[in-house]
Amino acid sequence: MVCIQCGQKTQIINSRPQLRTNSTWRRRKCLHCASIFSTQESTDYGAIWAVRDTGGHISPFSRDKLFLSLYKSCQHRSTALTDAGALTDTVIKKLLKTAADGQLTAKQIQQAAQVALNRFDSAASVQYAAYHKI
Repeated sequence: MVCIQCGQKTQIINSRPQLRTNSTWRRRKCLHCASIFSTQESTDYGAIWAVRDTGGHISPFSRDKLFLSLYKSCQHRSTALTDAGALTDTVIKKLLKTAADGQLTAKQIQQAAQVALNRFDSAASVQYAAYHKI
């Protein structure tokens, strides 16, 4: 990675896995200007997972699409944005076990989201179920 200040090479001086979000936090130091900054690295699931819809069409997984559907279900809550982000991370973590071969069905994603919403907020679960018939 290059420095955000001068564009030269950087060195990792500290690194910690973030288990809840399946990402890695890194502290970096520029070898040229000695600037220190942090980065957050996460997996691009769109590049490794394919989703098959009910019509048989295959498309790349979209974390944003999952987030938006969960956000719409949680809009009645004052903390909808942070709740939807945490729920998205929870659903993706559940899908990691299911997508061993790199393929998911839309139904698997919907079911994992429904289970997470059932445990979190019954009103959001009903809202989600109204738009996503499982």
